[in-house]
Amino acid sequence: MRILFFLLISFLSFAQQNTKVDFKIAKGNIAIDVNQKKVFGTVSYVFEVKESIDTIKIDAQKMTFSDVKINKKSVKFSNSGKMLNLFEGFKKGKNTLTFYYEAFPKQTMYFIDKKSVIPSAVEGQVWTQGQGKYTSHWFPSFDDVNEKVIFNMNITFDENYNVIANGFLKNSYVKNSQKKWYYEMKKPMSSYLLALVIGDFYNKIIASKSGIPLQFFIQPKDTAKFEPTYRYSKQIFDYLEKEIGFNYPWKLYKQVPVEDFLYAGMENTTCTIFAQDYVVDEIGFNDRNYINVNAHELAHQWFGDLVTAKSGKHHWLQEGFATYYALLAEKEVFGEDYFNHQLYRNSLQLRNAAKTDTIPVMNEKASSLSFYQKGAWALHCMRGKIGAKLFQKAVQNYLKKYQFKNVETSDFLAEIKNVAPDFDTVAFQKTWLEDYHFPTEIANELLKKNDFMKTLFEVQQMRKKSFAENKNTFVELLQSDLFYPIKTEIIYQLKEVKFDDKKELLELAMQTNDIKVRQAVAEFMDEIPLEFKSKYETFLYDKSYDTREIALIKLFNAFPESQANYLEKAKDWFGNNDLGLRTTFLLLCQMTDKIDENQKAKYFDELVNYTSSNYESSIRQNAFGTVFQAKQPIDNQVLKNLVNATIHHKWQMTKFAKDYIRQLLKTGNYREKFSALVSTLPDNEKNQLQKLLDEK
Repeated sequence: MRILFFLLISFLSFAQQNTKVDFKIAKGNIAIDVNQKKVFGTVSYVFEVKESIDTIKIDAQKMTFSDVKINKKSVKFSNSGKMLNLFEGFKKGKNTLTFYYEAFPKQTMYFIDKKSVIPSAVEGQVWTQGQGKYTSHWFPSFDDVNEKVIFNMNITFDENYNVIANGFLKNSYVKNSQKKWYYEMKKPMSSYLLALVIGDFYNKIIASKSGIPLQFFIQPKDTAKFEPTYRYSKQIFDYLEKEIGFNYPWKLYKQVPVEDFLYAGMENTTCTIFAQDYVVDEIGFNDRNYINVNAHELAHQWFGDLVTAKSGKHHWLQEGFATYYALLAEKEVFGEDYFNHQLYRNSLQLRNAAKTDTIPVMNEKASSLSFYQKGAWALHCMRGKIGAKLFQKAVQNYLKKYQFKNVETSDFLAEIKNVAPDFDTVAFQKTWLEDYHFPTEIANELLKKNDFMKTLFEVQQMRKKSFAENKNTFVELLQSDLFYPIKTEIIYQLKEVKFDDKKELLELAMQTNDIKVRQAVAEFMDEIPLEFKSKYETFLYDKSYDTREIALIKLFNAFPESQANYLEKAKDWFGNNDLGLRTTFLLLCQMTDKIDENQKAKYFDELVNYTSSNYESSIRQNAFGTVFQAKQPIDNQVLKNLVNATIHHKWQMTKFAKDYIRQLLKTGNYREKFSALVSTLPDNEKNQLQKLLDEK
């Protein structure tokens, strides 16, 4: 109760401040010290006092302040460790505030220090992730999303790096090997959208159909992956601007991939940051591409950045909209059948989640699945009911009326009611936003309007019939040009059928040359008869690293006499950014007697190296998952690398490492080995390991 009371008082305090004080413009003149993991510099704010107020607060987590001045005069202030409190020197009307600050952020600003595999390459990155209420960990700002400010940032750093931030780069100059970048914004935004990236990047600029500069960044080592990574980006931008019907609200748009990012992407105003995992080559594009994330984060430039929800209760106005418009953009690229199948897959997730998740969309504690996917489904249902043209008109009115402001659900529904008076917004809100159940029947009725989905549902019902009854229909469908999920459904239904009976169908499926259909065949074949060996080996040539990995493992196990041939073919494969294919190859090398022991040792050393902090978390997880399966003794370096992973900045990595250590402590002599390591570790790693050793 005390915590709830404190949070309520804090929220009310800021709500009251927003009505009495309006911060207009911020200018940061900052520098980053990577060695100390420190950010420091001067900040100035222009603000207007509209009503009498005792104390003005700025969120500032664990920062120090000096030379605080209001209207050019030094003032007294207090620093709670969470806020800078100002209580003198300001007057009604326009005021200026300046101060110097220093911070050593433990979150939100991340310092990625990895050794480059390229000699003499620029190493390391710095990037921020402020969504939630976290920007105040690196820049004195406002956790309250309702306080919107025009942010202009001057950043000083090593001239050998690129510094990227919100807005236009107005100017830059070098002095004593240090370069200063001047970034300028023209319109206000919430503080959580403030962004900074430092690294070594190549970039390319093209213009959208409407003339907006689209700037794409990529690391020099990845320039060959530029086209598949950013494929369809201009088409997506042009489509969304047309479909939303409201001009892109900012003056340019940048996209930057960074290493070990916390999420898939983040829609910082004018400057989306996304995960390095989506930087892909021509083959990797078929396994995991950036298209949906690309469209999702771009849609946020309207829904979230331009118009921002007042509170977490209305978060679906950001995530639901971004998710739905991303699906519409994918429909533009991949077609109607793809669009409906994605909606269908999401509906299955939502239906299953509702069995245990009883929190509805309009609740600040709702799950991401609810905010994103159910929010998108709600909009799809609404658009289907009132028609695309009226829906677009309502969205246009909504964006025009509330641009650079904050909104609630009722604000959007009022605009829907204005263009479609007969649409029951009350019933809509109750069904989709206030009831935790997913309305499957309504969803399926919408899906069945699509011929492909109707056929898919019919094929799923064929599970109740025998193979003999279905065979002719299966042959006909496999030879058709229908979208691939119908064919993968057939492959699934063939799983338990005897090989001789299904051979013809498997060959037809493989002859489609559809990557997903062929992958389904590779995956669902538990046994590979000798007569089918040569056909199955063709999967090793598919343009999918996932398919190649499946095929490599199954062929390796099925035909021991051919292991050397398979490993020779795969020796230069690395696969996607998580190196899943490479680590699988390295593991198989440890499990065969067809490779020289010295070569085995080299491959094992490579696998151990991938567990180190020089690599991204996705690579490390795959390496840890395979190194303990290898037929080699585990030395202290692997265990140290695993302990090091418990202090990683990504919670997914720390959880993985802690859970893995917990399992190891239950087996063999690992408890003794870990205990012996404690005294050799840095304090932060020592503390984490000791906690795990002390667990009962």
